[in-house]
Amino acid sequence: MVNRIFCRKVGMTRYFLDEGACVPVTIVRVEPCVVIQKKTIKKDGYEALQVGFQEQKKENRLNRPRSGHLKNAGGKFFTYLREIRVDDTSGFELGQEIKADIFQIGESVKASGRSKGRGFAGVVKRWGFSGGKETHGCMSHRVPGSIGTSAAPSRVAKGRKLPGRMGYQRMTIKNLKILDVRPEMNIIALKGTLPGSRNSIIEISKIVTSKRK
Repeated sequence: MVNRIFCRKVGMTRYFLDEGACVPVTIVRVEPCVVIQKKTIKKDGYEALQVGFQEQKKENRLNRPRSGHLKNAGGKFFTYLREIRVDDTSGFELGQEIKADIFQIGESVKASGRSKGRGFAGVVKRWGFSGGKETHGCMSHRVPGSIGTSAAPSRVAKGRKLPGRMGYQRMTIKNLKILDVRPEMNIIALKGTLPGSRNSIIEISKIVTSKRK
């Protein structure tokens, strides 16, 4: 059974539930994931499907190793290749498409993606520092202040909150409820917000609960 799929974030809207409540909804467009390779325990040590999505029309935009790998798998070229772990690959065929119909309305899932990149940011924007006084004569409005100690240990401690690149980190949001699934349009509506900007890649997975012994 496939429990994961890849899609593109379309945008946000709102849904009115049967009881009249208005909830925020994120619309994602599922990219048809085509099975490129089947990995087995005998050959690779684990069971998984390698899938490709976002078909690439021009072969010269791919490097030679990937181009040769995709030619052996059926001749279609894809920009992205990912793996989906499954229990048994015998029920899948090369070239088979995995679509949005693997999910059901009312099901709870988790979504992973990269947050919006904010570039190089200072400590006030990145960490919420209050900064210095905004009065005339103050020379430290938005600086971090003292970051070290005296002669011992005479270095900056690891993990100090400093200016740096902000955002563009992998984030996972759990327990998102599916409000609508339209397989004919390859569209899924999820209650709540998702990380990333429009057209960014989102990975949607079913929540698998392990039984404690």
